[in-house]
Amino acid sequence: MVGAQVVGRAFTRALREEINASKQAAAKAGGGQAGQQRAAINLKSGITLEEAMQILNVKDIDATKTVQEKYDHLFKVNEKKAGGSFYIQSKVVRAKERIDEELLQKNPTPSAEETLTPPTPPSSS
Repeated sequence: MVGAQVVGRAFTRALREEINASKQAAAKAGGGQAGQQRAAINLKSGITLEEAMQILNVKDIDATKTVQEKYDHLFKVNEKKAGGSFYIQSKVVRAKERIDEELLQKNPTPSAEETLTPPTPPSSS
């Protein structure tokens, strides 16, 4: 009987800690509806906006030309044919996708200039 009480208390404590951690993560992501959306995007993409900015080495995601230039450069130098790493190249693609998703959330109807698409990977022939 005592063992069940100990397990019950430990479970309750762990649940409270998880709820507090979730609240803190939502607050850190911006709080409210925006925080929930950002947390959902982070979960879906598997990468946070901050990580994506670090990977592409950009300070401002609104500088779409700079983001695209950094993406193009990193994608090209990490091509397998150039002796690059497919793993790093895929991280670069995911980072670009995450930034694009954030821009889409900020501006739901982007103009043609602001819509950035990653280049098609070269065929393996």
